[in-house]
Amino acid sequence: MSYVSALRCRSCGREYPVEAINVCDFCFGPLEVVYDYDAIARVMTRERIKAGPLTLWRYADLLPVDATEAVDIGAGFTPLIRSKNLGKLLGLNNLYIKNDAVNPSYSFKDRVVTVAATKALEFGFNTLACASTGNLACSVAAHAARAGMKSIVFIPGDLEQGKVIGAAIYGPTLVAVDGSYDEVNRLCSEVADNYPWAFVNINIRPFYAEGSKTMGYEVAEQLGWRAPDHCIVPSASGSMFTKIWKGLHEFESLGLIGRVHTRMHLTQAEGCAPIVEAYQAGRIHVRPVRPNTIAKSLAIGNPADGVYALRAIQESNGTATAVLEEEVVEGMKLLAETEGIFAETAGGVVVSGLKRLAQQGVIKPDELTVAFITGNGLKTLEAVASVVKPLLIKPNLEAFEGALHARA
Repeated sequence: MSYVSALRCRSCGREYPVEAINVCDFCFGPLEVVYDYDAIARVMTRERIKAGPLTLWRYADLLPVDATEAVDIGAGFTPLIRSKNLGKLLGLNNLYIKNDAVNPSYSFKDRVVTVAATKALEFGFNTLACASTGNLACSVAAHAARAGMKSIVFIPGDLEQGKVIGAAIYGPTLVAVDGSYDEVNRLCSEVADNYPWAFVNINIRPFYAEGSKTMGYEVAEQLGWRAPDHCIVPSASGSMFTKIWKGLHEFESLGLIGRVHTRMHLTQAEGCAPIVEAYQAGRIHVRPVRPNTIAKSLAIGNPADGVYALRAIQESNGTATAVLEEEVVEGMKLLAETEGIFAETAGGVVVSGLKRLAQQGVIKPDELTVAFITGNGLKTLEAVASVVKPLLIKPNLEAFEGALHARA
């Protein structure tokens, strides 16, 4: 069963029935899910969670759908890895990597889409759709295939080939738009008004966004039922950042963990950093920018949840950091060479941001720190193609030793 009681506007507080809507009629603010937390508290315990499946559905009581009918491809409960090598290099003794690159479609988007697809079926939709910077397209197409639904995914025309193929393999209608993600999203808002489709990040968005909370739940459980001191999170729309923060506080309010003192650190690439720019300027609203970044999965110039991300930063005494474009690939290589994790460009943003925070002394050596890796490097091969420098030799020992000596 679901413990959802209503939808509520995040701006003016007006409540709405549980339907496929995402915007307040009165103030045009975004809607979010309201739960009966008293009812959840009566049933949800650590023991109940631990007895659940090794997926995000172990937290079904805190999700806005009926989990018995879940569209499930195995998302969630990804590794939390003690990162001694990278930590030593950065002077951090308690560094962990939350590796969501190993989800079924190779990004954290499986968390939000498994919830959205399940809700879409509950509402009676037969077509799943999205506007995507890449990872979401892959996940929507995969979950639609699992659910026996049709899928239509809209992407910018200049997307990385790994993400295009990673979506196309599941057989969706793939629409490549000559424009930025923000232009794709505007088009999809018009399409959603004219076609009876479940757009996961438009009319199903209030339910979809809740899937990201499970990253906070998992980290707290995997750390032995406690919140970390620091979370370093990449951000595009700002939604995942705010939901990790929400998830930690939900666990606190239910008595599953102690007081949350976590500082939330948002990271973006310099070529698309509207939330960071607002933070650094001391503004409470985000001014749109035109994206020009190698980190295409973070290339949202007009972030829908930017204002709420800024609030989470303020509430947690956190920070927002933009890394240089050349630091993105450096971060990808650093993570791979120290911890054996091949992350996409967003991961490079996180690791470079983490490095800067450590160097600045924002994160102290013994503080418990979690860096969130949200996508797999096989999707952004173009970014690191320059690392391929093989020794080209004839098939004999002399040739090998000569080449090896020359390389040294």
